[in-house]
Amino acid sequence: MSTARHTTALSLTGVLVVGQLYAVLPLLTPMALEWGEEQSTVAWTVTAFAVAYAAGFLVSGPAADRFGPRRVMAAGALATALLTGAVALAPNAAVGLALRALQGLAAASFAPAAFSYVATRIAPEHRGTAITWLTSSFLAAAVIGQLAAQTLEPGIGWRGVFTASAAALAVAALTLRCVLAPDAARRSAEGGDDGGGSSMLGLLRDRRLLLLYGATATLLFGFVGVYGGLELSGPDWLTGDPRAMLTLRAGALPAMLAIPLLSSRLARHAPGVRVPAALFGAALTAAATGLVADLGPLALGTGLLAFAGCVAVAAPALVQAIGVRAGAARGGATALYTFALFVGAGVGPQLATVLSGLGFHAVTFGAAAALAGGGVLALAAFLPRRREPVPAVN
Repeated sequence: MSTARHTTALSLTGVLVVGQLYAVLPLLTPMALEWGEEQSTVAWTVTAFAVAYAAGFLVSGPAADRFGPRRVMAAGALATALLTGAVALAPNAAVGLALRALQGLAAASFAPAAFSYVATRIAPEHRGTAITWLTSSFLAAAVIGQLAAQTLEPGIGWRGVFTASAAALAVAALTLRCVLAPDAARRSAEGGDDGGGSSMLGLLRDRRLLLLYGATATLLFGFVGVYGGLELSGPDWLTGDPRAMLTLRAGALPAMLAIPLLSSRLARHAPGVRVPAALFGAALTAAATGLVADLGPLALGTGLLAFAGCVAVAAPALVQAIGVRAGAARGGATALYTFALFVGAGVGPQLATVLSGLGFHAVTFGAAAALAGGGVLALAAFLPRRREPVPAVN
């Protein structure tokens, strides 16, 4: 029972925290109008958050090891709540960009600490499922964050959306403090891994890990790019139809929920199979989504559902592959994984902004090219080399 309760608390908080990255996408137009800026300028609020968010992982990972994951998550969620409320008060784009960067930095406290908590406080037989739920919550946040913002904005305005998010994050901070198990006594370095900078530099000398981190960066780059393109340059029939946009975003949720339920079956296939297959599948479905977008809601919704499913398969498989490759340095390796993942998420809106003038199909083709490149990197990472033993990843 405690495992389910802990996993639920972590996953729901993951949706709230990571959702702050994506909730801005449906708010770009009202924010741009109120601030008197172009949408392309306001789109930098996504990038400012994501880059600071990714950079923060390099600090929060070691912090979780030193101070304990529950303490870091609860304090970080409270700080994120305060800064989210501050964004609601931003008078102009310059202040908004600065506050979004600080918000992202505070939000970075969650993901590495959550992975650390699962690795140390969840029973080994349940860890695989817990990790899948956690990574799926990060992906679902891309959809749920947009859905919530789009639903609330007409009634309470974009500032009200940030205020409501701040309140929800404050509740999440209290929930984590009350539900999660207390932190264990401060741990010494294990296997030479102290979670610090020297450990991470050592990981970056591993060619296969570098390839896997490169593949990881393409994952949310393509995912966020496609959904950003849907907002900025969707097909003509979608323009001015907020209900259709809401339905399309919600349509990806079944894939996010199904993948954790299928985790035991997916685990029968080694990450060396799952990662490249899922990335190439994401590339194919992204391109197909662009080709069928003009055919109507059913065709576009089906394409987005398949695309989201491929991304949801790839994310936990990459975590597993990186963790096995890193061995005793798993904590630092996971921090670098989340760094690469959300650097890609931060650059994704720029893909949509640059290519939106050429149409939605151009955005999806750009995302497909990036994801296919990620598939190639993953294949290279798993390709056997002479005189180098390949660690088992089952």
